[in-house]
Amino acid sequence: MLTDDGVRIEAAYEPLAAGAADRADRGAVDTADRARGGDPARGGDPARGGGLARGGGLAMGGLMADSLGTDSLRTDSQVADSQVADSQVAGGPVMGPAIVVAHGFTGALERPALRRAAAVLGRHAAVVTFSFRGHGRSGGRSTVGDREVLDLAAAVRWARRLGHRRVATVGFSMGGSVVLRHAALYGAGADRGAGPGSGPGAGPGAGPGSVAESGPGSGAAPEPGAGPGALEAKGGAGAREAAHADAVVAVSAPARWYYRGTAPMRRVHWAITRPAGRLVSRYGLRTRIDSRGWDPEPLSPVAAAPLIAPTPLLIVHGDRDPYFPLDHPRALAEAADPSSTELWIEPGFGHAENAADAALLDRIAAWATARL
Repeated sequence: MLTDDGVRIEAAYEPLAAGAADRADRGAVDTADRARGGDPARGGDPARGGGLARGGGLAMGGLMADSLGTDSLRTDSQVADSQVADSQVAGGPVMGPAIVVAHGFTGALERPALRRAAAVLGRHAAVVTFSFRGHGRSGGRSTVGDREVLDLAAAVRWARRLGHRRVATVGFSMGGSVVLRHAALYGAGADRGAGPGSGPGAGPGAGPGSVAESGPGSGAAPEPGAGPGALEAKGGAGAREAAHADAVVAVSAPARWYYRGTAPMRRVHWAITRPAGRLVSRYGLRTRIDSRGWDPEPLSPVAAAPLIAPTPLLIVHGDRDPYFPLDHPRALAEAADPSSTELWIEPGFGHAENAADAALLDRIAAWATARL
């Protein structure tokens, strides 16, 4: 995939597995009941079961394919063409819903936690996973939540090109902040002032500084300093419509920038803001971080939340999250429109995709697909 600012992003597409549609049709209530019963299933290898196909990003070689155990390696345009051909053979372009998954900081699409999450979500819908810029084998450098909105927009557009008319975004941690801001920038909120000028001080909790689990970044772009909203605006309403999400799930997301109230977040800030930390991130965590500061400062997640309605929004947070305490999800829920927002505080749940078990992921997928 190629983003609006010219960064190549690796991506993977997994169609809804055979038989999964029947299970999904049992309904969200039945799925939630089974999930509460502690379904021990952890998925399997989605690459083998779902016919993995990769998007047209960097690192399309055999090494990545072998690591995922797939022999199907195609560009995004080839996948789109084959999907259209398959739907025409079946009598028309009938495609079910898709879920686009946004990983956390230092994650990537080949990481075991994300593959496991994709496998569970894939019981309910087709799944698109990708590596944010600066992560895995994607190009560019991480802006830790700022220009990553453009990466998510490219992934949603790809899902729609494949024939999925209804698309949900599910983001974890940094990815949770990205899905919130993406929904504000590319959804109805974009018509209510969610552009780049509404970044600093735009809403409750926004303030001076640099990062939460999100951090520095103007990123490589045709026009340095132009934020995601400014770049997106050039595409017009049509481009924004193709990139919008129909349902949004933010898991373990921060509410505001600059939070340093926990030891894990102080370590994250060190990794982002210090040269030694960025060196450790690059070689130890395979995450390349942009050293430049935000310009302009992006809209904070809590400022984005009220702009998401009427798009359905689910906020999920654990009461044992070591990064962000419960005032973060509660602030997001209070800022969002109550008529279209739900808050789940999960007992015993830690942080993001690494801690999310199959039962929780199953319930999240059931919630999302029920609203598509």
